[in-house]
Amino acid sequence: MTDTPAPLASALIPVGARVTFAKTVTESDIGLFAGITGDFSPNHVNAEYMAGTPYGRPIAHGVLTIGLMSTCSTRILELHRPERPCVSLGYDRVRFLAPVFAGDTITVTYEITEQQPERGRTIAAVEATNQRGETVAAATHILRFL
Repeated sequence: MTDTPAPLASALIPVGARVTFAKTVTESDIGLFAGITGDFSPNHVNAEYMAGTPYGRPIAHGVLTIGLMSTCSTRILELHRPERPCVSLGYDRVRFLAPVFAGDTITVTYEITEQQPERGRTIAAVEATNQRGETVAAATHILRFL
């Protein structure tokens, strides 16, 4: 058995730490994201097809919104400069609650809600809202400190 120091809560990002990030999503963002991922679903790239739906126009990929959430996880690490490197273990309870359209300004709020020092983890609540204050996506994010 090797002696491994127990993770310390002080080495993690504190509960209550919070960052935000805002970006206006453009048609180019949606088109480039489709090209990068290969997801050319008509939901995202076909205005004629979407005109006949309740949305009335193409919607951004949900995963593009998760990408904006990821920006916040990077920003909180830059702000708090933890002693230990860490990686994302992923997003739980992801929900896409309203569409994101080209021209929408999405603001993501990322807040540490829990420390799990025995597991070397922090848990964050993540919420994305549009310029009207409507929640468009929400998730729980897990950071694992190495």
